[in-house]
Amino acid sequence: MLGMLAFALVASMGSAAKTAAPVNNNPPKIQGTAEEGETLNATPGDWSGTEPIKFTAQWRRCSAAGTNCVAIAGATGATYRLRAADVGATIRVTVTATNRDGSAQATSRPTAVVKAAVPNAPTNSSAPTISGTAKQGQTLTADRGEWSGTSPIDFNYQWQRCDQNGGTCSNIAGATKQTYVLTSADVGNTVRVRVTATNSAGRTTTYSRPTALVVGATNPPPPPPPPAPPGSVIPVSKVGSPERLVISEARFEPAVIRSRNEIETIHFRIMDTKGRLVSGALVLATPLPYVWASAPAETVSDSRGVATVQFRIRPLVPRKSAIVVFARARKPGDSILAGISSRRLVQVLVNIG
Repeated sequence: MLGMLAFALVASMGSAAKTAAPVNNNPPKIQGTAEEGETLNATPGDWSGTEPIKFTAQWRRCSAAGTNCVAIAGATGATYRLRAADVGATIRVTVTATNRDGSAQATSRPTAVVKAAVPNAPTNSSAPTISGTAKQGQTLTADRGEWSGTSPIDFNYQWQRCDQNGGTCSNIAGATKQTYVLTSADVGNTVRVRVTATNSAGRTTTYSRPTALVVGATNPPPPPPPPAPPGSVIPVSKVGSPERLVISEARFEPAVIRSRNEIETIHFRIMDTKGRLVSGALVLATPLPYVWASAPAETVSDSRGVATVQFRIRPLVPRKSAIVVFARARKPGDSILAGISSRRLVQVLVNIG
């Protein structure tokens, strides 16, 4: 029987002599298209001799006439992928058959002259991205994304300044490197990068998504509510009709939601209609639409008259939108719509880059 083939070739055997070195009855063959980038496949041909017979291959690069062949380093498998060095040449494969009685070689006919590959213009399969913080003085870095096409491919960058919605973009003079340092002119706008890929077959341009709104270099978070003057905070139990509760202030952290991973915090200040801060009031905040954000639990105003609630946005929220928050303050035990309760609508902006 035919033994294991060292390079995974399948041979057709003639009548095997009982003790004989390998003899080639039909030379090896090459299948495939003679073009740069294509893969050629070899079959060892017909052999006879004592079984088992082991086969190895060596691919050779030859002149256009199929002569003056030299071994291609490392090309010893059943397949060979044509490369730029093969263009204008022909390819042959030499098969060595070995058994216990000896060895022999046979060489295929040459392929057609190998043609150069047809060049392909650059194609983008994954858009460029920008990393970094959208803040004046910070450095943004562009990743060109994923590309295919005939090598070599050259990449050029152009940073662009856009409006707050990511439209009406224009080139930033001199900003043609892979990195860009945000300036005061970018504050209140968004920034994107244009990537142009060029090779011998053509040129293709694509764009990143815009960043979040660029903020100024000094943009401290809003200060916490000031402490209440002594004696100005009363418990909610001391508030009775005709006085009512008032949601006098809503402070957001952050002021604009820029990431789907951020936790939005709202500090509600609760007072009564006489201007006194109220502790112990029940405050419920409901983000709307319901499918855009999680629903915080009802909370209680503290000794400063401040009730703090938190929520996360959900995947369905649009990248540029506004979440409306319906807030209600009431005295424990009172009906939602009765007693001294009050209501207020506020909103928080969403601008995800």
